[in-house]
Amino acid sequence: MHILLIEDDLDLGRGLQGALKLQGFTSEWLRRADDAPPRLDGTLVDCVLLDLSLPGGSGFELLARWRRGGGTVPVIVITARTALEDRLAGLDGGADDFVVKPFATPELISRIRAVVRRSAQQASELWSLGELVVEPRAHVARIGGQPVDLSAREFQLLVELAREPGVVVAKSRLSQRLEPLGEPVDYAAIEMHVSNLRKKIGTQRIRTVRGVGYMLVRE
Repeated sequence: MHILLIEDDLDLGRGLQGALKLQGFTSEWLRRADDAPPRLDGTLVDCVLLDLSLPGGSGFELLARWRRGGGTVPVIVITARTALEDRLAGLDGGADDFVVKPFATPELISRIRAVVRRSAQQASELWSLGELVVEPRAHVARIGGQPVDLSAREFQLLVELAREPGVVVAKSRLSQRLEPLGEPVDYAAIEMHVSNLRKKIGTQRIRTVRGVGYMLVRE
């Protein structure tokens, strides 16, 4: 899971990045509103942690711009503002959750998982796809109740396909998602990992759409 953190407080930013890394998340940290992307790309970012009071602009303005542009990436507002009108403005403006500082980091992590699950239309941490069950947090995949021995890259690939079963995921998207902070994974490597994953979960479960990408077939 890749998180975009927009927060100007140095101590809080460093602390959050460390906590996210311990949970296995990758993150990018920006400190100014001017540095924020004009649009949210759901192929690269799973969730945004957004402070409201930023140098160079307002978190409210960023949120409104993203939502006007059609961005649907989950956004959690993190702020020291405690007034009810601020919370309502954030939620009504398109935020998926609102956390007041100071907050407990484990609670924030749980809220991140919750909004991402809702966005992916997954009701729990257990993604049931017929006999295939994926547990992203536990890093476990099972078929018929039996664990499947997957490499880290194979599991990461399975999670990306399982986010939207029945929907074709483009190779270009997989290339970025598998390495959000580094060089995109080349297509030949993706094809190799898909081939290995098919052998372990069943060739019929992953369909190739030529010239586009791959789809996890619903059972």
